[in-house]
Amino acid sequence: MPGGQRHAPKPGQARLSEQKPRQADVGGPLDEGKIADVIRPVVAAAGMDLEAVRVSAAGRRRLLRVVVDSDQGVSLDDAAAISRQLSAALDTVAVMGDFPYTLEVSSPGVDRPLTDPRHWRRAVGRLVQVTVADSGPISGRIVAADSDGVTLEIEGARRRFGYAALGAGAVQVEFGRPQTELGATGDGH
Repeated sequence: MPGGQRHAPKPGQARLSEQKPRQADVGGPLDEGKIADVIRPVVAAAGMDLEAVRVSAAGRRRLLRVVVDSDQGVSLDDAAAISRQLSAALDTVAVMGDFPYTLEVSSPGVDRPLTDPRHWRRAVGRLVQVTVADSGPISGRIVAADSDGVTLEIEGARRRFGYAALGAGAVQVEFGRPQTELGATGDGH
């Protein structure tokens, strides 16, 4: 890519960047909510969840970062396909303003906090640290997660917590973790 740099994605993160010139409004801050309104149906049609939309200045360009996720994860091919679809959708409306921008589609990294039930469900089998309202910070492995709460295995015992009692969970990176009945990482990967 002339004049640009390639950056490797963070572990567990797919990334694809595409540069597109835009014409519409001159300057000024962009409304990320309006951009998300254009992006959300495209992401949903691809069977994914829109996790974040961020616009920032990058020299004479804008950087549009779109984070998507799904129960099956996001491969590089998935990121490329959704990037093409988002680019086409953004071409039909004038939400990006007058400046050229770079579109970056990625999956959430391991450092994404677990805040929604779907985040916890997708992390089943992973070791997490979380603050519990009545207990303070604890570490445990996610055994199950549903719409009401999560079951953690803590020092060999299973405990159930409602989401209202939990703060944001943080996945703990493990090296050399033993295989489980679900597969090499417990999440089927």
